[in-house]
Amino acid sequence: MTTDTTIRSEKTFVATLLLCVLLGGLGIHRFYVGKTGTGILMLLTLGGFGIWSLIDLIMIAVGNFKDSNGLPIKP
Repeated sequence: MTTDTTIRSEKTFVATLLLCVLLGGLGIHRFYVGKTGTGILMLLTLGGFGIWSLIDLIMIAVGNFKDSNGLPIKP
């Protein structure tokens, strides 16, 4: 049996993924993980005209998305 000693964010994978899918164009998932500055940019550009939202969605789905402290989102 192995134990995962990696420190993970308190933000959950499911919540982050759902926010990105449903409100990704507004950057709400970035506000959720504490990335306020880029959340505002996404809000003003409608998710980087959709491209930025798509990139974030892929990063969240494959587990490479991090919160504002640089911690990976917990599964």
